[in-house]
Amino acid sequence: MIRLATMVVFALLGLALAAAGAWLAVLGGSWYYVIAGIVLVACAMLIRARHPATSWLFAAFMLGTLAWAVWEVGLDWWQLAPRGGIIVLLGLWLLIPSARGAGETRHDSPGVIPARPAPPAMPVAVASLVCVAVAVYAMFQDPHDLPGQLPQQTVSAEPATGADFGADEWHQYGRTNYGQRYSPLTQITPENVDALELAWTYRTGDVKLPQDVTETTYQVTPLKVGDSLYVCTPHNIAIALDAATGQEQWRFDANSGLNPDRQHQTCRGVTYWADPAGGTGQCAQRIYMPTADARLIALDAGTGEPCTVFGDNGTLALEAGMPYNPAGYYYSTSPPVAVDGLIIIGGAVNDNFSVYSQSGVIRAFDIDTGELVWNWDSGNPDQTEPIDIAAGETYTANSPNSWSVFSVDEALGLVYIPLGNQVPDQLGMGRSPAVEQHSSSVVALNIETGAREWVFQTVHHDLWDMDVPAQPVLVDLTQPDGSQVPALVQPTKQGDIYVLDRRTGAPLLDVTEVPAPGGAIPEDFTAPTQPVSALSFAPDPLTGADMWGVTMFDQLACRIQLLRLNYEGRYTPPSIKGTIVHPGNFGVFNWGSVAVDPVRQVMFGMPTYLPFTSRLVPRDQIPEPSEGETASEQGLNRNEGAPYGVVMGPFLGPLQVPCSAPPWGYVAGVDLRSGDIVWQHKNGTVRDMTPLPLPFELGVPGIGGPIITGGGVAFLGASVDNYLRGYDLTTGDEIWRARLPAGGQSTPMTYEQDGRQYLVMVAGGHGSIGTKPGDHILAYALPE
Repeated sequence: MIRLATMVVFALLGLALAAAGAWLAVLGGSWYYVIAGIVLVACAMLIRARHPATSWLFAAFMLGTLAWAVWEVGLDWWQLAPRGGIIVLLGLWLLIPSARGAGETRHDSPGVIPARPAPPAMPVAVASLVCVAVAVYAMFQDPHDLPGQLPQQTVSAEPATGADFGADEWHQYGRTNYGQRYSPLTQITPENVDALELAWTYRTGDVKLPQDVTETTYQVTPLKVGDSLYVCTPHNIAIALDAATGQEQWRFDANSGLNPDRQHQTCRGVTYWADPAGGTGQCAQRIYMPTADARLIALDAGTGEPCTVFGDNGTLALEAGMPYNPAGYYYSTSPPVAVDGLIIIGGAVNDNFSVYSQSGVIRAFDIDTGELVWNWDSGNPDQTEPIDIAAGETYTANSPNSWSVFSVDEALGLVYIPLGNQVPDQLGMGRSPAVEQHSSSVVALNIETGAREWVFQTVHHDLWDMDVPAQPVLVDLTQPDGSQVPALVQPTKQGDIYVLDRRTGAPLLDVTEVPAPGGAIPEDFTAPTQPVSALSFAPDPLTGADMWGVTMFDQLACRIQLLRLNYEGRYTPPSIKGTIVHPGNFGVFNWGSVAVDPVRQVMFGMPTYLPFTSRLVPRDQIPEPSEGETASEQGLNRNEGAPYGVVMGPFLGPLQVPCSAPPWGYVAGVDLRSGDIVWQHKNGTVRDMTPLPLPFELGVPGIGGPIITGGGVAFLGASVDNYLRGYDLTTGDEIWRARLPAGGQSTPMTYEQDGRQYLVMVAGGHGSIGTKPGDHILAYALPE
């Protein structure tokens, strides 16, 4: 009976492999699966006959599969396992005597006669031993690891950091308006970081609600000024805490409400400003908070009370001057920048909702009164004088916007703006020359007038949602002759990191134009070339060997999908058939940016690799919205007013695991003076991605940002396994971790209070990637 069941299993598996493998082969993929299916069916027939060749054939098949797998992916255990796991299990099953028919007798008249001897176990046992030995050896290999050491010498003893305050504080989102995410504090070092302990915890009380949109997220980085920390929550509650104890000092609820049409419900941070004259009266020190209902609110930093001299009783309505104004379609998720008496702010629009979108205008307001001083509209870039809103003038509809964080060089008089794309992201028809020039670029504007000084485009005619997502990092780089060049380091979703002269926008590391795939829909076109930086984390093009799954069957399904969808590498245009977008719009880098040590002139980053798919849907095939449908960047994006909608999401297999093989997430160290990637290690476990808390170190996706300290330690949460980690900046080795009570998709910060260095992390989860929601602010410090 067991032998017959074994025969049926082999036959069914073989037929499935042969059929699907033939489909793959017709598409131009590997013939292995056809051969495997034929062999399994042949083995089933031999098992039925209890033929001694069964063991020899299957043993040869096991060793052949092993050889093929090692040839295709090397000694990568996570790639070998789906290729050979089921095969090895079948081999081990055949070692059971009854599975081969041992001991069976044949009932023929006139009596009982012995049956043919069962196939021998030895061939399969030897083949199984070889396969298991190779698998065990592969477990201890890491073919994706790049070891190395960043330079440790001091390159600039007194670097420009943009700070006009002490080392113990953290005044803006990236600590300063340079966006370096670098603190000169040295109390925590690689030698003592493992002694960090939880010093205090604060719960904001702002938790994700059942009626919230999917992407309700805690992405905030606290500020530290004097004895206080300042944060905002996803529903726009501003809170001040005592820096030593975490005790609440005040809170202000903006009452921004809920709206199912908002694509994002988050607040990445607040902005601090102090009267340069040193005043001490009400609102001499302020906190500015953007809200999800498109307001900018000014609060007294000491009391949390609105600064009534600003705007309308402390509030500016950011929808003023917009050509379209549907509720929930425009808001600001990132903190503005405060510089030279101005508060400069951009805004986010809902991706792929409607062509009737608000403007991407950048506006500078008088920081004291809220009066509009200048406006720069990427759709009308030469007019910066304030428009006459009272007379009905409006900004350009649907011009590229900036939803991320700006950077500022006061000495040069420039503010640096990372720009996004025009809606819809995947359709480029009808874009104006101004839109074509400014989409997916970084722009330098004159702080005083708003006039454009230079623009550098990172993607031409962007059809992939490759908006520039990260705050530019400003750092002065020392040249071989000892001179210093004011540089701008710009991470991008597509993986290129552009290092530019921030005075002019000219590349300091080579940028070359490389041919790009064609084949856009008839109404559209593609750019013939795309810019590629000499410093790039762009992934290699996907091949069949890169496809993954839990088993050989879902891996085979991913191989078929790879060949069925349009894919010619990075920048394959969108299509009605469906296109693989790699890297996906999740990005190699996203809003968390990178951290730069200006003393050593090195960089710490978190490249992430997760392919997406996009499929254009003709307007007449788009169904009506379902009841209770809320805004999201995944699934069907309707693109109202456009001829196509788009269905987007991660490239997943039948079991809803990524089709691309791990690692999906890394940490990496870069020498910015040479442009070399010095080390790169996979980062994170699948502990919180699976029903069981498995601690396997696959290297998982993450979204959030890192920081670097003067003590030589980098800190990063971000990954989907709910840990905050510390790394030796020189080698990238993980040297500390703390379990978080919720997803840590934010950027940590550090400060000193009463002689003690604290490390603070906000853990509240991220709706789009499904991490555990929460409302925790946690502070760590060395024992007193």
